[in-house]
Amino acid sequence: MAQSAGAPATIRQLMTDLRSGDESAAGRLIELFYPELRRMAAARMQRERTDHTWQPTVLVNELYLELSRVNGLPPGGSDAESEKAAFFGLAGFLMKRLLIHHARPLYRRADKTGISESLEGPGSGAESLKEIEDLLERLARVDPVLRQVVEMKVFEGLSREEVAVRMGCSLRTVARHWEFARHWLHDAMSGPGRA
Repeated sequence: MAQSAGAPATIRQLMTDLRSGDESAAGRLIELFYPELRRMAAARMQRERTDHTWQPTVLVNELYLELSRVNGLPPGGSDAESEKAAFFGLAGFLMKRLLIHHARPLYRRADKTGISESLEGPGSGAESLKEIEDLLERLARVDPVLRQVVEMKVFEGLSREEVAVRMGCSLRTVARHWEFARHWLHDAMSGPGRA
């Protein structure tokens, strides 16, 4: 009997293949999760300027191109749920970067005070991704929940209400974690050795 495309073993295998640089795994993951990715892209596009030249479908297509170039991701979880969460975290992060990259020639932000703007940073490519990943790993050592909140707010574009629902906690708890993480990351990014 053939396994369905969304079976846990299939998700784990596709993520393993993606981590090893298999371009076809990116396409199969996009197909498997297309409705959710399209909704995620639509939510992100609502936060963009009204005259944006991209549509959600274009953002998902650009995401596919980015995913097909992925190589050398850290090892993943052992179950399908954690692998699915890792995929959506990566997808949200890449969508954010794609929109930033697309908008960068059109405007520059003079005041970079918010966490999402700070994470946009002046770096580029793998160096910038590594720097952000290092910061998030340091934050997770303080409290893994803080990293989750940052990823959901910044990379997935979720509201505080959506984060609270996903985490099964109160809005007040999300707000407290978000404020702490914002200040911690701001301090880490402007501390000694940072320009």
